[in-house]
Amino acid sequence: MAEEAFAVPASIEGMEDDLRKGLLPAAVFHDRDVYDLELRRIFAKCWVYIGHETEIPNRGDFVTRNIGEDPFILIRDEQDELRVLLNACRHRGAQVCRVQAGNTKGFVCPFHGWAYRNSGELIGVPVRSQGYASLDLKEWNLFAAPHVTNYMGLIFANLDPDAAPFEEYLGDYKWYFDIQFALSDGGMEVLGEPHRWLVDANWKQGAENFCGDSSHTQMTHRSVLEAGIIDSVAAGAPKEGTGLHVHDCSGHAISIRQLPGEAPFISYPEEVTRHFHTGVLSQDQFDLAKRSLLQNGTLFPNFSFLHIGLSDSPQKPQAGFLTLRVWQPKGPGQMEIWNWVLAPREASPEYKRRAYQVGMSSFSPSGSFEQDDVAVWPGVTRTAGTVFAELNKVRFNYQMGMGDMSTSKPLTDWVGPGVANSTNAGEGGLRTFHKTWYERMTNTKIEIGDHD
Repeated sequence: MAEEAFAVPASIEGMEDDLRKGLLPAAVFHDRDVYDLELRRIFAKCWVYIGHETEIPNRGDFVTRNIGEDPFILIRDEQDELRVLLNACRHRGAQVCRVQAGNTKGFVCPFHGWAYRNSGELIGVPVRSQGYASLDLKEWNLFAAPHVTNYMGLIFANLDPDAAPFEEYLGDYKWYFDIQFALSDGGMEVLGEPHRWLVDANWKQGAENFCGDSSHTQMTHRSVLEAGIIDSVAAGAPKEGTGLHVHDCSGHAISIRQLPGEAPFISYPEEVTRHFHTGVLSQDQFDLAKRSLLQNGTLFPNFSFLHIGLSDSPQKPQAGFLTLRVWQPKGPGQMEIWNWVLAPREASPEYKRRAYQVGMSSFSPSGSFEQDDVAVWPGVTRTAGTVFAELNKVRFNYQMGMGDMSTSKPLTDWVGPGVANSTNAGEGGLRTFHKTWYERMTNTKIEIGDHD
């Protein structure tokens, strides 16, 4: 069935009016029809993160990944080209790759033995002269994503043949996005393999959270604050001048904690920051990085980042690191979280080990922060799936910081793009996420106004 044949589910009809009021239908987080449409209008049409170039540095290196729920192989072929191949034999559809990572010159289907080069080119069919004498091998290569891009080491793919270029999709958000990956000439390097774990929550729970849900930290992560692993400013306690949200930035959003006039540089030590310089960044971008305690955001739909300094013990110094997140959909009521830890490529092996240790102790399946979030997110999805929510058309409240509810006003002298507010006591980033989501789901552009 063509994507155009899927109608907008009745459960989210009229959602434009809800968004204008700062409300969100609970069905967004648990409706099967909503989820089925997401796979077609969001994951099949948006730029989706596949992996990092440092995961496949050599020709023949590959990892298996997903776009929506579809299985793909990210591989560097013999010509050093990055390809994203559908993990399905062209003969009967069996998976040609059955491991998560490795190095290979090609793939042989375990079902009937069709053989492919690592570029996806079909090169062999058993008993071809007897059974496939007139088969044109060139017409039966592995299917591939029509668009693949390597942006500062980040590999994104798009399944839509008519998709806009990645940088156009990134838009003004590029100003903030580049800060995370271009502080030094070498950029960022992945440390170890990504960790993955299942959570009984909708994929949008994680994606919206990283858009600027600062108010949850003081409650959900209270134990981490009490343990002294993170201070109150970095944790997002609303305070004029230290925390701000940037939203309505080409459909994406970011939250920043900073110490104006100081240079915490995301808690990286001098041995690392001595490699930092403007380079491709402007002086304004570089200065924002220099005074930042952390930056976290989401590139729609399901790619999030957190650049932060933490420690695994109050008695040990903090270490800066970058964690990347993919909120992988596994049905309307479940997601698989993929988590990468990165550090600047020029950092010493000792520092990288320390950064990885700190990253794993905080944001991993057993991390101090992670266990808090995955304890509360499933409750939202369960509520959204109740009969009561359906019969009563339950709406969730996303009004924090709207209009006269907020003492915070948009900054008129902010150096970057988007709408920036002087405190993080708001949910403008979350509303931006759901506005973008609704536009993609309905193929319409809307104006909801009155963001923070």
